[in-house]
Amino acid sequence: MSHLQVELVAADRKVWEGEATMVSARSTEGELGILPGHTPLLATLVSGEVRVHAPSGDGTAVIDSGFLSVDNDRVTIVADTVDAEGLVTPGGR
Repeated sequence: MSHLQVELVAADRKVWEGEATMVSARSTEGELGILPGHTPLLATLVSGEVRVHAPSGDGTAVIDSGFLSVDNDRVTIVADTVDAEGLVTPGGR
């Protein structure tokens, strides 16, 4: 099964990076679900949870408003602040 490469980036640093089977977040247009093979997309996100379904376990991050970019199975989420405490890190929590 193919995976997404996901990066969560705050204004001052990369907060989390890893593989996922699905990423979901709320945009200004509604809820987004990103799976491998998704068409390229640029969306404005609203404050709230980003859910990452990863091979090592599912988790959530909390962001303020930002944007999400999808291209070639790479998902990049950029926001002023990112709290990734609820995400699994490679090799553990």
